[in-house]
Amino acid sequence: MKKITAVLIGAGMRGMHAYASYALEHPHEIQFVAVAEPNRERREKFRELHGIADDMCCSDWKTLLEKPRLADAALICTQDRMHFEPTLKALEKGYHILLEKPMSPDPKECITMGDYAEKYNRIFSICHVLRYTNFFSTLKKLLDEGRVGRLISIQHNENVGHVHQSHSYVRGNWGDTKASSPMILAKSCHDMDIMLWLAGADCTGVSSFGSLTHFKKENAPAGAPARCLDGCPVEKECSYYAPKIYLTENTGWPTSAISNDTSMEARMQALREGPYGRCVYRCDNDAVDHQVVNIEFANEVTASFTMCAYTNKTNRTIKLMGTKGEIRASEERKEIEVFDFSTGFREVIHLPEAKSGHGGGDDGIMRDFVRLVQKDDADAGLTSAQISVQSHLMAIAAEKSRLEKKVINLNDYTRHIKEDIT
Repeated sequence: MKKITAVLIGAGMRGMHAYASYALEHPHEIQFVAVAEPNRERREKFRELHGIADDMCCSDWKTLLEKPRLADAALICTQDRMHFEPTLKALEKGYHILLEKPMSPDPKECITMGDYAEKYNRIFSICHVLRYTNFFSTLKKLLDEGRVGRLISIQHNENVGHVHQSHSYVRGNWGDTKASSPMILAKSCHDMDIMLWLAGADCTGVSSFGSLTHFKKENAPAGAPARCLDGCPVEKECSYYAPKIYLTENTGWPTSAISNDTSMEARMQALREGPYGRCVYRCDNDAVDHQVVNIEFANEVTASFTMCAYTNKTNRTIKLMGTKGEIRASEERKEIEVFDFSTGFREVIHLPEAKSGHGGGDDGIMRDFVRLVQKDDADAGLTSAQISVQSHLMAIAAEKSRLEKKVINLNDYTRHIKEDIT
C-alpha cells in the first residue's frame, strides 16, 4: 500500500515519542511533512528527526492549518482543553485525524467532534491505545470465544502508582482539573473504553464516589517548605521528595518530562524553578487520588471500576465473571488465568513482552491508523468516533455523579447535551 503523509500538532512526549516515532521505524508506511509546536526546542528536535523543511515548522496550529492541506492525516496531541478548535479545522481541511485522549472535558465538544468526523467523512481515531495491546485484545478474544459463557460482571482496577500520581496529577499538567480535565477522564477514559468494549453493549447508567484525600496542605509535614530543595526536614522519610524521583541515574520517564535537557544541572534548575520541585502537599492540585465507578450496560452486564493512587506500581488488574467460568488477569505479570466451572480446568496464558509503550498499544494504534488512512475506510478499525464519544461521556458522567452524589442515566444525559447543542 502507498505511504501516507502526516502533520503533527503538539510535539510533546506523546506526540513526538509515543506516536510520531512510529514513522522513524516504519518510513515506508508514514512520513511527517510538517509540525506545529510552540516550544522552539521541541519543534527543532522534531524537524531534525523527521527531516522537515523550515517553512513547514510552525509555532502554532492556526498557522499550519491556514496552509493548503499538506498531508493525508493530522495527529493532534495538544493538551486536553486544546483539542476542539484544531480538530474541527483539520476535519474541514480534509485531514484524517488521530487525536490524543481525552477528546475534551466538555461533553458538547466531544459530541460535536464526532459529528464533524461523520459530516466530512473522515477517519477520526482517538488514542484509546489499550484496545491495541496483547493484554486486552486477548481478553476480548476469550470473551468472544465464549470461554466463560455469557459475561455477567467486570471488576477492573487501575493501580495508578504513588509516584505517577505525584508526578502527573499533583505536580504535573493534570493536577489542576480546571486547566486540564478530571482525573477519571484524563487517566481513565482508557478504562471506560475498555469496559465498554469488553461488555459489548451500550452504557446505560453510572454512579461514582471519590475525592482528593491525601495530597493537601493540611497533610504537609511540620516545617515542610514550598519546594523540596528549600531544606525539607523530612526529606529522608518522604516518598515524594523530588530529588529522590528526578535526580537519579534514570533519565527516562518521569524525569524526561521535567526538562528538555536531562543533564543534572538542568534538572536541578527545573526543581528549583519549575512545578516538579514543589512539595506535593503545597501544590495547586484538585485531582482526586481515589475514585470508584459503578456501571450498567444495556445487556445487563455490570462493572465496578476502582482507580487509586496508593499502589507501588502503575498497572491494571481485571476480573471477568461469566456464567461458565471466570478470568483473572494482571497487566504487570502479563498473565491471564481462565477457570472453567464445569471441568475445573485452569489455564494460564503468559503474554510476551511488549515492544512499545502502553503494552504495545502505542505502536498498535499507529499501525491501525495508517492502515485505515491507506484504505480510506473508517469502518475497518477496532473502534469508531461515536464509540469513543460514548466512552468519554461515561467518564464525564461519572465525574458529574461524583460531584452531585447521584446516579446518571447515560441516555438521558446524552440526550440533554445534544439538545443544548442544537
